[in-house]
Amino acid sequence: MAKSDIEIAQEAKMLPITEVAKKAGLGPEQLELYGNYKAKVDIHAFSNTPMKGKLILVTAINPTPAGEGKTTTSVGLEDALCKMGKNAMLCLREPSLGPVFGIKGGAAGGGYAQVVPMEDINLHFTGDFHAIGAANNLCAAMLDNHIKQGNTLGIDPRRIVWKRCVDMNDRQLRSIVDGLGGVANGMPREDGFDITVASEVMACFCLATDLMDLKARLGRMVIAYTFDRKPVTVHDIHAEGAMTALLKDAIKPNLVQTLENNPAFVHGGPFANIAHGCNSVEATTTALKLADYVVTEAGFGADLGAEKFLDIKSRYAGLHPYAVVLVATVRALKYNGGVPKNELTAENLDAVKAGLPNLLRHVSNIKDVFKLPVVVAINAFPTDTAAELRLVEDECNKLGVNVALSEVWAKGGEGGLALAEEVVRLCEQPNDFQFAYDLDDTIANKLNAIATKIYHADGVDYTTKAAKQLKELEEQGFGKLPICVAKTQYSFTDDQHKLGAPEGFRITVRNLKVSAGAGFIVALTGDIMTMPGLPKVPAAEKIDVTPDGKIVGLF
Repeated sequence: MAKSDIEIAQEAKMLPITEVAKKAGLGPEQLELYGNYKAKVDIHAFSNTPMKGKLILVTAINPTPAGEGKTTTSVGLEDALCKMGKNAMLCLREPSLGPVFGIKGGAAGGGYAQVVPMEDINLHFTGDFHAIGAANNLCAAMLDNHIKQGNTLGIDPRRIVWKRCVDMNDRQLRSIVDGLGGVANGMPREDGFDITVASEVMACFCLATDLMDLKARLGRMVIAYTFDRKPVTVHDIHAEGAMTALLKDAIKPNLVQTLENNPAFVHGGPFANIAHGCNSVEATTTALKLADYVVTEAGFGADLGAEKFLDIKSRYAGLHPYAVVLVATVRALKYNGGVPKNELTAENLDAVKAGLPNLLRHVSNIKDVFKLPVVVAINAFPTDTAAELRLVEDECNKLGVNVALSEVWAKGGEGGLALAEEVVRLCEQPNDFQFAYDLDDTIANKLNAIATKIYHADGVDYTTKAAKQLKELEEQGFGKLPICVAKTQYSFTDDQHKLGAPEGFRITVRNLKVSAGAGFIVALTGDIMTMPGLPKVPAAEKIDVTPDGKIVGLF
């Protein structure tokens, strides 16, 4: 019987993090140790160091219950590059406790392509998310306190847009009434919680270039509106200083290692369906100063994470990707082709052919919209047949794109050498990286560009509420910001049940709001929520701890 991910991780022979740091060119004076195998990195020494590395973005097709293995592929690719003798580093997001205890499980890779210590990374880690949640909730407390203590800003309690947060899937907290119990307890009002990874504090944290930039971004966040509908910011209630104080250590990137003892930054973790889905700018730019090749990933499919990585993060941080890896599995293609999850192991060329348009649309978007070189990585499963793999390769070749079989789950870096060789080849080619839209365009035109170019929709519709919000945001001077679409991750459409590569549909925007600190407009579509719920049988039911403190059941 194959070992579980946690069993493999717990058997790993980890090096002291000080030795891993040496591989990355980091000295002990730049480390703040969190035990023997984790450290935060003081990046001040690199403030004037130019970025030298070649950035490689790993993304995927739309996720399915069959699994794609994007993080696993990212880890294995770094290990393979190092095995080739390249100076490589990895940048990943931190896992949220919500999915860990919910349906998705951990986010540290799998098999023999993992970052470790796996249990620590998935559970609390260095406390970054707790600090982000505390900063978010301090802002909420100071906002309500301002209203209680006289409300000199004239804040309309009906137009408070700031929510408290907790890093847990808890649908009970989506819509609440607080401030009950009399005058001493504040003003009763409707309220709600977001999951921490959906907080704008998380987005600011991950897009900030340094501590002072973080403070400035926090100060710009719009948290409410006055009775005459003027925006109220964090700066207006004098909260950004204390919030930044809570985040001064968290903003330093976390250094860990792969199973093959190669250095990895794991830092920040916004979701890609309800936020921008990328690890921190601090981690990515620091890695690019230290390594010749930097592998990073963006959340969910390329229609969400990759689009936001390229149109938001790369734009703000001045990043230029050299190559894109698009991860897929034969099983996931068959699922997109209409095969039930329990029938995915049998050879089915018709189903692979029916599911391929999803992969090919993502490939075309990267290649033709963003003008970036791309390789398709097929995350191998034992049930894949030669005929199925050949069909995928033939169809991708028709678009001028190569396919590499990735066996990193079973073989670690050795199983990713073919992929690494193709990535190195692509990195040597010139590319004409472009954004999907121009910032100077209107909000409506930018949304239309994403919908038509990336999702391949016929256009965008707005609810009456969203149309009014669009007009107000333009009038308030937020029209030149990039767009962050909150959309189901399972489909190109805003309906999670429409798999494959649908055509003849429109995207409906039901709510628009400004994240002025992060620096983008959030467009909520479909029934997307910023506080998930637990499934009928949450993963938490299988997680336990033995008398000697060993965690079991985490995956």
